[in-house]
Amino acid sequence: MDEDSDSSDSDEDMDIINVDFELFNYDKDIDFHGVKTLLRQLFDADAQLFDLSGLSDMIIEQNTIGSTCKVDDKANDAYAFLTVLNAWEHREKKPVAQLIEYLSDKAVKASGDLAVLPELFTSGKAQVGIVLSERLINMPAEVIPPMWNMMIEEIADAVDDKEPYEFTHYLVVSRGYVEVESSLDQEEQKRKRQRDEKGLQFFHPEDEEMRKHAVGSGAYTFTKEGDSADSKRAFQELGVKSQGFMMLIEAGKFKTAVKAIADYIGAAAN
Repeated sequence: MDEDSDSSDSDEDMDIINVDFELFNYDKDIDFHGVKTLLRQLFDADAQLFDLSGLSDMIIEQNTIGSTCKVDDKANDAYAFLTVLNAWEHREKKPVAQLIEYLSDKAVKASGDLAVLPELFTSGKAQVGIVLSERLINMPAEVIPPMWNMMIEEIADAVDDKEPYEFTHYLVVSRGYVEVESSLDQEEQKRKRQRDEKGLQFFHPEDEEMRKHAVGSGAYTFTKEGDSADSKRAFQELGVKSQGFMMLIEAGKFKTAVKAIADYIGAAAN
């Protein structure tokens, strides 16, 4: 039997599933659990430090800014979400107050360029938009630029209507990971050459492009992280250690940054 022919037949028999993703405004009757689940993923080990229920409610109530991405029907849980919260406007509300305190602490420790963040949060002269975005790991990156572009348009409309979205800065909260030696391999590694910890890599590939437009960016260790690398090895010889990551972008450069990630994702897909 011709092996090449078998291979060709196998390729022809392979089914291709086309999936249509749609963007929706937040719906208080549908989106609470989906948004809360994605927030828990975004904040990883530190999710327990936040009032995620209260934060989810705030995101959903602000239903004219940001969107969810779903498959098939609006009634389904979100596969991705994007929003921005005005830190100064909501500073006295518990979910945002927790975010401000947490991000201020991490910014000071993460990078010298981010050390200005606590002052931006508290001065009242700056208007910082805290951008929260997360998606399921297997989501294609191509769905992300339309979400960002739509949010930019929504912010512009809100500013025209005198709503509090005229930001001076955007703080994009994300996450990445580093590969580290797993404790399961310690005995084996004693017999091998010591490996250095690799640099930060991104769960969201567009972050690598967006950070180029930031006035400051940096990774930080989760406060509540345990020795969890072994459980995240995912068939790799090295363990995976998640880290938080944030980027501070001036408002005047935000549109350029969003266009850059759209171009970056488009080029990567070709």
